[in-house]
Amino acid sequence: MMKEKLMQAVFFIAACTSILAVALICLFLFANGIPAIREIGVFKFLLGTRWKPGNNIFGILPMIMGSIYVTAGAIIIGVPIGIMTSIFMAEYCPKKIYKFLKSATELLAGIPSVVYGFFGLTVLVPLIRELPHSKGTSILTASILLGIMILPTIIGVTEAALRAVPRSYYEGSLALGATQERSIFRVMLPAAKSGVLAGVVLGIGRAIGETMAVVMVAGNQARMPAGILKGVRTMTTNIVLEMGYAADLHRGALIATGVVLFVFILIINFSVSMLNRRKDNE
Repeated sequence: MMKEKLMQAVFFIAACTSILAVALICLFLFANGIPAIREIGVFKFLLGTRWKPGNNIFGILPMIMGSIYVTAGAIIIGVPIGIMTSIFMAEYCPKKIYKFLKSATELLAGIPSVVYGFFGLTVLVPLIRELPHSKGTSILTASILLGIMILPTIIGVTEAALRAVPRSYYEGSLALGATQERSIFRVMLPAAKSGVLAGVVLGIGRAIGETMAVVMVAGNQARMPAGILKGVRTMTTNIVLEMGYAADLHRGALIATGVVLFVFILIINFSVSMLNRRKDNE
């Protein structure tokens, strides 16, 4: 009994520590960011298309759109590949190569962001540069790189969700005459939808919050996106590029950019949570 109570206390303290850490982050962001937004003006800050700290002009709409474009591109590239790979590993992969493939996907998760960025800079940028009217550093390059980076997250969570579905679902579908593919896509995948969505959300969070790799391949141009072959600057790269020398209102504007990014993540998580609840009620 003493051991159980002790472990309950340890788990409770760990949970409270996690909640406290999130609360402190929120407090710091909003306490330092909201005054800057109030001084600049909400609409000027969120809808302004010019970012010129030297002239006290702080419009982050180009960075917001840059983050949305790059993240959307990463989702379009990474999510289908990740889900299909997880289906292959859970249902089709021969045992002889499963361990190797599993280790390879897990290794992808452990590669530092700067290494991904160097790969993008030396491999992807020269390839994209071959396209007409492209300098290489662009939305497309960043999207491809982020699509690769979110693969291990999506693959790992989705595969675990598929393996958690009772095998009787799959076998029952086959017994009723369905093909293997139909059983997987019409029975197994819908049954694992919560886990699949969780993997996608984690992937989106990784993509929208990535900094180092994007700094190296996105072009870092604080302007409205003009096409997938043009350079952009995301909110995260805007913060990391200028926080080292920012002061006063400039520093507050960068922290306020972090507030906007934090709100973006909350909206994504809340939307997916509501979608899951609606599907469960149906």
